Amino acid sequence: MEEFTGGDVYKKEFNPQAYLEYFKFGSHTLGDESVTYYLECLCKTFASGSVKGETLIDVGSGPTIYQLMSACESFETIIASDYLDQNLREIEKWWKNEPGAFDWSPVGIYVCELEGKRAKWPEKEAKLRRAIQQVLKCDVNQQNPMAPLRLPLVDCVLSTECLESACKDLASYKAALSNIGSLLKPGGHLVLSGLLESTFLVVGSQKFSILFLTEKFQREALAESGFTIIQYKTQRRIDKEMLDLCDFAAFYFIIAQKGKGD
Repeated sequence: MEEFTGGDVYKKEFNPQAYLEYFKFGSHTLGDESVTYYLECLCKTFASGSVKGETLIDVGSGPTIYQLMSACESFETIIASDYLDQNLREIEKWWKNEPGAFDWSPVGIYVCELEGKRAKWPEKEAKLRRAIQQVLKCDVNQQNPMAPLRLPLVDCVLSTECLESACKDLASYKAALSNIGSLLKPGGHLVLSGLLESTFLVVGSQKFSILFLTEKFQREALAESGFTIIQYKTQRRIDKEMLDLCDFAAFYFIIAQKGKGD
Protein backbone atom coordinates (compact mmCIF):
# COMPACT_ATOMS: atom_id res chain seq x y z
CA MET A 1 0.00 0.00 0.00
CA GLU A 2 1.34 3.41 -0.93
CA GLU A 3 1.83 5.98 1.81
CA PHE A 4 -1.14 8.28 2.45
CA THR A 5 -0.70 11.75 0.98
CA GLY A 6 -1.53 13.91 3.98
CA GLY A 7 -1.93 17.63 4.39
CA ASP A 8 1.77 18.43 4.12
CA VAL A 9 1.96 16.74 0.73
CA TYR A 10 -1.10 18.65 -0.46
CA LYS A 11 0.35 21.97 0.72
CA LYS A 12 3.55 21.33 -1.20
CA GLU A 13 2.38 19.43 -4.27
CA PHE A 14 -1.26 20.24 -5.06
CA ASN A 15 -1.52 22.42 -8.17
CA PRO A 16 -4.94 24.10 -8.54
CA GLN A 17 -4.38 24.90 -12.22
CA ALA A 18 -3.63 21.25 -13.00
CA TYR A 19 -6.75 20.16 -11.08
CA LEU A 20 -8.90 22.68 -12.94
CA GLU A 21 -8.00 20.94 -16.21
CA TYR A 22 -10.62 18.37 -15.21
CA PHE A 23 -13.26 21.13 -15.35
CA LYS A 24 -12.72 22.33 -18.91
CA PHE A 25 -15.95 21.10 -20.44
CA GLY A 26 -15.57 19.09 -23.61
CA SER A 27 -11.83 18.57 -23.26
CA HIS A 28 -11.64 15.85 -20.61
CA THR A 29 -13.86 12.76 -20.67
CA LEU A 30 -13.28 11.85 -17.03
CA GLY A 31 -13.87 15.42 -15.84
CA ASP A 32 -17.02 15.80 -17.94
CA GLU A 33 -18.47 12.60 -16.50
CA SER A 34 -17.92 13.59 -12.88
CA VAL A 35 -18.94 17.23 -13.22
CA THR A 36 -22.16 16.50 -15.10
CA TYR A 37 -23.17 13.86 -12.51
CA TYR A 38 -22.57 16.19 -9.57
CA LEU A 39 -24.25 19.15 -11.28
CA GLU A 40 -27.38 17.17 -12.15
CA CYS A 41 -27.69 15.91 -8.57
CA LEU A 42 -27.03 19.35 -7.08
CA CYS A 43 -29.54 20.99 -9.42
CA LYS A 44 -32.26 18.54 -8.39
CA THR A 45 -31.40 19.11 -4.74
CA PHE A 46 -30.99 22.88 -4.58
CA ALA A 47 -32.77 24.43 -7.54
CA SER A 48 -35.83 22.32 -6.71
CA GLY A 49 -35.92 23.81 -3.21
CA SER A 50 -35.85 20.41 -1.48
CA VAL A 51 -32.84 21.58 0.57
CA LYS A 52 -32.86 25.27 1.43
CA GLY A 53 -32.15 27.73 4.21
CA GLU A 54 -30.21 30.84 5.10
CA THR A 55 -26.57 29.68 5.24
CA LEU A 56 -24.56 26.92 3.56
CA ILE A 57 -20.92 26.01 4.24
CA ASP A 58 -19.05 24.27 1.44
CA VAL A 59 -16.39 22.19 3.20
CA GLY A 60 -13.33 21.43 1.10
CA SER A 61 -14.24 23.55 -1.90
CA GLY A 62 -10.89 22.95 -3.60
CA PRO A 63 -10.23 25.62 -6.23
CA THR A 64 -13.76 25.22 -7.64
CA ILE A 65 -17.15 26.92 -7.46
CA TYR A 66 -19.23 24.72 -9.82
CA GLN A 67 -20.74 22.89 -6.83
CA LEU A 68 -22.26 26.18 -5.60
CA MET A 69 -24.01 27.25 -8.79
CA SER A 70 -27.38 25.70 -7.90
CA ALA A 71 -26.93 26.23 -4.15
CA CYS A 72 -27.17 30.00 -4.59
CA GLU A 73 -30.80 29.50 -5.63
CA SER A 74 -31.67 28.11 -2.18
CA PHE A 75 -29.28 29.86 0.22
CA GLU A 76 -28.79 33.55 0.86
CA THR A 77 -25.30 33.14 2.31
CA ILE A 78 -22.57 30.74 1.17
CA ILE A 79 -19.23 30.18 2.89
CA ALA A 80 -16.54 28.50 0.77
CA SER A 81 -13.66 26.81 2.58
CA ASP A 82 -10.57 24.72 1.99
CA TYR A 83 -7.45 23.41 3.70
CA LEU A 84 -5.06 24.79 1.08
CA ASP A 85 -4.12 28.44 0.71
CA GLN A 86 -3.55 27.98 -3.03
CA ASN A 87 -7.13 26.75 -3.46
CA LEU A 88 -8.58 29.61 -1.42
CA ARG A 89 -6.63 32.03 -3.57
CA GLU A 90 -8.05 30.46 -6.75
CA ILE A 91 -11.63 30.84 -5.42
CA GLU A 92 -10.95 34.43 -4.42
CA LYS A 93 -9.72 35.26 -7.92
CA TRP A 94 -13.06 34.17 -9.35
CA TRP A 95 -15.09 35.68 -6.49
CA LYS A 96 -13.44 39.07 -6.93
CA ASN A 97 -13.48 38.80 -10.74
CA GLU A 98 -9.71 39.21 -10.97
CA PRO A 99 -7.59 38.71 -14.11
CA GLY A 100 -6.47 35.11 -14.55
CA ALA A 101 -9.49 33.59 -12.80
CA PHE A 102 -10.70 30.27 -14.18
CA ASP A 103 -13.47 30.61 -16.79
CA TRP A 104 -16.48 28.79 -15.39
CA SER A 105 -18.89 30.01 -18.09
CA PRO A 106 -19.18 26.68 -20.02
CA VAL A 107 -20.06 24.89 -16.77
CA GLY A 108 -22.32 27.75 -15.72
CA ILE A 109 -24.23 27.67 -19.00
CA TYR A 110 -24.75 23.93 -18.54
CA VAL A 111 -26.17 24.55 -15.06
CA CYS A 112 -28.50 27.21 -16.43
CA GLU A 113 -29.66 24.70 -19.07
CA LEU A 114 -30.39 22.18 -16.32
CA GLU A 115 -32.39 24.84 -14.51
CA GLY A 116 -34.15 25.93 -17.72
CA LYS A 117 -32.40 29.32 -17.84
CA ARG A 118 -29.76 28.94 -20.55
CA ALA A 119 -29.49 32.66 -21.36
CA LYS A 120 -28.94 33.74 -17.78
CA TRP A 121 -25.43 32.65 -16.82
CA PRO A 122 -24.24 36.26 -16.30
CA GLU A 123 -27.09 36.81 -13.84
CA LYS A 124 -26.37 33.54 -11.99
CA GLU A 125 -22.66 34.37 -11.90
CA ALA A 126 -23.44 37.71 -10.27
CA LYS A 127 -25.88 36.07 -7.87
CA LEU A 128 -23.31 33.49 -6.77
CA ARG A 129 -20.67 36.16 -6.21
CA ARG A 130 -23.12 38.04 -3.99
CA ALA A 131 -24.08 34.90 -2.10
CA ILE A 132 -20.49 33.98 -1.24
CA GLN A 133 -19.80 35.99 1.89
CA GLN A 134 -16.56 34.39 3.11
CA VAL A 135 -13.71 32.21 1.85
CA LEU A 136 -12.20 30.51 4.88
CA LYS A 137 -9.57 28.01 5.94
CA CYS A 138 -10.89 24.65 7.11
CA ASP A 139 -9.58 21.28 8.28
CA VAL A 140 -12.07 18.41 8.52
CA ASN A 141 -9.70 16.50 10.80
CA GLN A 142 -10.15 19.09 13.56
CA GLN A 143 -13.08 18.82 15.95
CA ASN A 144 -14.02 22.35 14.89
CA PRO A 145 -13.14 22.34 11.16
CA MET A 146 -13.28 26.15 10.99
CA ALA A 147 -10.93 26.74 13.96
CA PRO A 148 -9.86 29.18 15.24
CA LEU A 149 -13.22 30.66 14.15
CA ARG A 150 -16.39 29.36 15.75
CA LEU A 151 -19.20 30.02 13.31
CA PRO A 152 -22.93 30.09 14.05
CA LEU A 153 -24.56 26.76 13.20
CA VAL A 154 -25.76 26.58 9.60
CA ASP A 155 -28.64 25.04 7.66
CA CYS A 156 -26.54 22.99 5.23
CA VAL A 157 -23.04 21.58 4.91
CA LEU A 158 -21.98 20.65 1.39
CA SER A 159 -18.85 18.65 0.60
CA THR A 160 -17.68 17.18 -2.70
CA GLU A 161 -14.76 14.73 -3.02
CA CYS A 162 -13.27 16.08 0.21
CA LEU A 163 -13.46 13.58 3.06
CA GLU A 164 -12.10 10.67 1.03
CA SER A 165 -9.07 12.81 0.14
CA ALA A 166 -8.50 14.22 3.63
CA CYS A 167 -8.96 11.07 5.76
CA LYS A 168 -6.23 8.45 6.01
CA ASP A 169 -8.44 5.62 7.29
CA LEU A 170 -12.05 4.70 8.06
CA ALA A 171 -11.81 5.79 11.70
CA SER A 172 -10.61 9.24 10.55
CA TYR A 173 -13.50 9.40 8.09
CA LYS A 174 -16.03 8.73 10.85
CA ALA A 175 -14.41 11.42 13.00
CA ALA A 176 -14.45 13.90 10.09
CA LEU A 177 -18.16 13.21 9.52
CA SER A 178 -18.85 14.11 13.13
CA ASN A 179 -16.61 17.17 12.84
CA ILE A 180 -18.41 18.64 9.86
CA GLY A 181 -21.75 17.60 11.35
CA SER A 182 -20.96 19.83 14.33
CA LEU A 183 -21.30 22.84 12.00
CA LEU A 184 -24.98 22.05 11.36
CA LYS A 185 -28.09 23.13 13.19
CA PRO A 186 -30.22 20.25 14.51
CA GLY A 187 -32.37 19.22 11.55
CA GLY A 188 -29.86 20.70 9.10
CA HIS A 189 -28.83 18.93 5.92
CA LEU A 190 -25.53 17.34 4.92
CA VAL A 191 -25.01 16.99 1.17
CA LEU A 192 -22.06 14.76 0.25
CA SER A 193 -20.81 13.60 -3.12
CA GLY A 194 -17.68 11.86 -4.31
CA LEU A 195 -16.07 8.61 -5.35
CA LEU A 196 -16.66 5.00 -4.30
CA GLU A 197 -14.04 2.23 -4.36
CA SER A 198 -11.16 4.49 -5.30
CA THR A 199 -7.57 4.63 -4.09
CA PHE A 200 -5.95 7.53 -5.98
CA LEU A 201 -6.33 10.62 -8.17
CA VAL A 202 -3.62 12.09 -10.37
CA VAL A 203 -3.37 15.89 -10.50
CA GLY A 204 -0.72 17.06 -12.91
CA SER A 205 2.27 14.81 -12.22
CA GLN A 206 1.35 14.05 -8.59
CA LYS A 207 -0.67 11.05 -7.37
CA PHE A 208 -2.86 11.73 -4.33
CA SER A 209 -4.46 9.12 -2.06
CA ILE A 210 -8.20 8.54 -1.91
CA LEU A 211 -9.75 6.54 0.91
CA PHE A 212 -11.49 3.40 -0.36
CA LEU A 213 -15.19 3.82 0.50
CA THR A 214 -18.19 1.55 0.08
CA GLU A 215 -21.90 2.33 0.30
CA LYS A 216 -22.27 -0.04 3.28
CA PHE A 217 -19.56 1.75 5.25
CA GLN A 218 -20.90 5.21 4.47
CA ARG A 219 -24.40 4.29 5.56
CA GLU A 220 -23.07 2.92 8.84
CA ALA A 221 -20.81 5.94 9.43
CA LEU A 222 -23.62 8.43 8.82
CA ALA A 223 -25.92 6.59 11.21
CA GLU A 224 -23.20 6.51 13.89
CA SER A 225 -22.74 10.27 13.46
CA GLY A 226 -26.42 10.93 14.11
CA PHE A 227 -27.60 11.41 10.52
CA THR A 228 -30.70 10.06 8.84
CA ILE A 229 -30.13 9.34 5.16
CA ILE A 230 -32.79 10.95 2.97
CA GLN A 231 -31.20 9.96 -0.33
CA TYR A 232 -28.28 7.73 -1.25
CA LYS A 233 -27.70 7.66 -4.99
CA THR A 234 -24.91 6.04 -7.02
CA GLN A 235 -23.88 5.91 -10.64
CA ARG A 236 -21.38 3.39 -12.01
CA ARG A 237 -18.41 4.72 -13.91
CA ILE A 238 -18.83 4.94 -17.67
CA ASP A 239 -15.33 5.98 -18.77
CA LYS A 240 -12.88 3.07 -18.63
CA GLU A 241 -10.09 4.74 -20.61
CA MET A 242 -8.59 6.87 -17.83
CA LEU A 243 -8.11 4.39 -15.00
CA ASP A 244 -4.51 5.60 -14.77
CA LEU A 245 -5.79 9.01 -13.60
CA CYS A 246 -8.33 7.76 -11.04
CA ASP A 247 -9.45 4.20 -10.30
CA PHE A 248 -12.92 4.87 -8.84
CA ALA A 249 -15.79 2.47 -9.58
CA ALA A 250 -18.79 4.78 -9.05
CA PHE A 251 -19.99 8.20 -7.94
CA TYR A 252 -22.16 8.72 -4.89
CA PHE A 253 -24.54 11.50 -3.90
CA ILE A 254 -26.00 11.69 -0.40
CA ILE A 255 -28.53 13.90 1.32
CA ALA A 256 -28.68 13.32 5.07
CA GLN A 257 -30.35 15.16 7.93
CA LYS A 258 -28.85 15.81 11.34
CA GLY A 259 -30.90 14.55 14.26
CA LYS A 260 -33.10 17.28 15.72
CA GLY A 261 -32.13 16.29 19.23
CA ASP A 262 -28.37 16.64 18.60
